[in-house]
Amino acid sequence: MRQSTTQDENRFATAAPAEVTRATGRLFFVDNIRVFLTALVIVHHLMVIYAGSGGWIYHDGRQDEITAALGGWFCAVNQAYFMGLFLFISAYFVPGAYDRKGPARFLVDRLIRLGIPLAAYGWVLRPLLIYLGMGPSTPLWRWYAGEYFRVYGIIGGGPLWFIEALLLLSAIYALVRMLVRPQRDLPPREGSFPGNAAVALFALLLGVAGFLVRLVSPVNDTFTPLNFQFANFAQYIALFAAGLVAYRLNWLAALTARTGKLWLGIAVLLIILYGPLAVIAGAAESPELFLGGWHWQSLVFALWDAFLCVSACIGLVSLFRRRLNRQGPVGRELAHSAYGAYLIHEPVITGLAVLAAGVMIHPLLKFALASVVSIPLCFALSSLIRRLPYVNRVL
Repeated sequence: MRQSTTQDENRFATAAPAEVTRATGRLFFVDNIRVFLTALVIVHHLMVIYAGSGGWIYHDGRQDEITAALGGWFCAVNQAYFMGLFLFISAYFVPGAYDRKGPARFLVDRLIRLGIPLAAYGWVLRPLLIYLGMGPSTPLWRWYAGEYFRVYGIIGGGPLWFIEALLLLSAIYALVRMLVRPQRDLPPREGSFPGNAAVALFALLLGVAGFLVRLVSPVNDTFTPLNFQFANFAQYIALFAAGLVAYRLNWLAALTARTGKLWLGIAVLLIILYGPLAVIAGAAESPELFLGGWHWQSLVFALWDAFLCVSACIGLVSLFRRRLNRQGPVGRELAHSAYGAYLIHEPVITGLAVLAAGVMIHPLLKFALASVVSIPLCFALSSLIRRLPYVNRVL
């Protein structure tokens, strides 16, 4: 996720929500999407803590059938689209940055803004967090050298897998540009947004690709050295590529309100249908059939996942452009602090959950209260951290 897009990378004209060009001004609605997605990542991982519907370094341990069902639905819906949308809007700014800076400056900038947080968090801060949470029984240096990398991977642990993936995809983009040796500046051109049939075909192919990948790497299987779950990477790569094309063809301007509303409605319908589909397909009795393999349940889930991803991405981009393409002082501060909030949210929400472990209330109520506290806390701490000397060069 390129959460800390520099001003020159995010300058566009926004005279009206329906008139998005590449001239001057700032894409406020993209800033607002980034803030929304960052907050969603925070509550998603809080739900994992309290519903146990995913992997995290700490779980609260209290669960019931309602919590498990709602938690599974909430996390499945989020997972279907939110990181793909993050990659889409991140990739949108990559071609322009490369055109202006050239390969050397582009890669150096990515290493500073993505590589430094990735290394600092993954090799220093996260090991300390895990070590202290375990209750030290061996010296830190011995555990770090002998256990940490073997158990938790070489890089990209926790939420930082996304920073790692974005850095890798950006580097691949730069390498391809250097190998094909096009002119340094490839002027964008106006293009029409793909028709609904083309969008549906893209979603269908994405679902089939996801199903095929999951034959080899089922959902939730992690390649530990890099902390990648390859089951989702067909979506991630496709959405990153779509963001690159969207910039060149100015799709954000070409997307009509009618198209956006249609696909947003489809996304809402798919979210509602998740429960009935899960019940009909026997998710409670055999959940592993949905995760991968030659099972019709796996194919249905992969297609549901792909169509929700595509429809939610189109619908939300259109909605934010039409309704949330403005920014006041608070919104501007939230946008600037979103990247830092993403980077630090793992220790913040985990620490809060540990502190609240003795509070005996329903897990969903605890989740709601923790969300109300965690979102402003993560953004506020990020805002303070950004003001430290030299940190603003990275965040």
